[in-house]
Amino acid sequence: MTAAPHDPGVGPLRVMVVGDTFAPDINGSASFAKRLAAELTRRGHDVHVVAPSPDGPARTGPETHAGAELTVHRLRSWKWPPHPWIRFALPWRVKANARRILTSVQPDVVHFQSHIVTGAGFAPVAKSRGIRLIGTNHTMPENIAQHVTVLPKPLLDGLVRAQWRSAARIFGLAEQVTSPTQRSADYFERMTGLRGVHAVSNGIDTTQYTPDFAPKAQKRIVFVGRLDDEKHIDELIDATARLDPALDARVDIVGAGEAKHRLQAQAQRIGVADRVAFHGKISDEELRGILTRGTVFAMPSRAELQCIAAMEAMATALPVVGANAMALPHLVHDGENGYLYEPGDIDGLVTGLTKVLTASAEDLERMKRASQEIVTHHSLAHSVDLFERLYRGQPVDAAGAREG
Repeated sequence: MTAAPHDPGVGPLRVMVVGDTFAPDINGSASFAKRLAAELTRRGHDVHVVAPSPDGPARTGPETHAGAELTVHRLRSWKWPPHPWIRFALPWRVKANARRILTSVQPDVVHFQSHIVTGAGFAPVAKSRGIRLIGTNHTMPENIAQHVTVLPKPLLDGLVRAQWRSAARIFGLAEQVTSPTQRSADYFERMTGLRGVHAVSNGIDTTQYTPDFAPKAQKRIVFVGRLDDEKHIDELIDATARLDPALDARVDIVGAGEAKHRLQAQAQRIGVADRVAFHGKISDEELRGILTRGTVFAMPSRAELQCIAAMEAMATALPVVGANAMALPHLVHDGENGYLYEPGDIDGLVTGLTKVLTASAEDLERMKRASQEIVTHHSLAHSVDLFERLYRGQPVDAAGAREG
């Protein structure tokens, strides 16, 4: 049944969120799309999500995510063999799917999260039909290349260049383009040649997290994210071996990915397996519990366009020790709510972690309060306000996309 069109200038909107990944996948893009779609639904909008099926077969129907019931159009998907969870829709079928789904739903706006497969199919079709088009970039082609390491380096370099050209072409179709931070927006403009990219935070609902200011019996370092090479979790494990044993620190690693077995083997090989717990993919409630019990959050990745995981930790009042790269300096104010170290400098990571783990009660509380204050600039409500304005073609105050 085809939905009836209506005036997008007033009242609820019919929004289609399109991505190459969506819940139950756990990554920044999937988390953003889930939270955005759920919050838009709670505000009364009619939200449809398009994403590859998590188990293969295509289907359309209601799904509940983040407490909201959404209509999700699952495209038939195939697994990428070298990776434990990546599934993709066939590129040569996605435009036919786009024509079928857009005809059925007739959205007021299509908000695509990637130029790779779904965005590459839906954006041109939506544009040809005069549907308002908004694009948000969550990826860097340099990271995509890590999933096809079977290719020799010259071919990988060519793939990266081709992906940036593709990003310029697909995102160039959009009326407005966003990226999660000003630094990532500037980088995207530099690599694609596009201009006027808005910095709009992915946003989180800070009320969902429970800070604990009481002294902790156990010092715990927390990492949350995909267990992939681009996250450089091996450096955190190496740093664990260099920490003063008297600290008796434990590490909680939350997430799944192709590097898990290598990381477990590394922890065993260097003698810290008894101090490093791999929790795998867990529920949001379990994640919040681990964050609440934590002492400090560590993020050794240097390719974070924003790092929702760090924002979740900050909402739980954890200091953060992170690599001084991409978006992390916008979240980690050195000496205020944690410490930055130069990427790859494991001794620097050890120093930052040690400063937090040995901080006085007064200094630790100061850092915890600073994390909470900084993350207030990244509220989900504020971000969705901005996206609603973009969807309606209204101007967005440049000061609205705050960095913290």
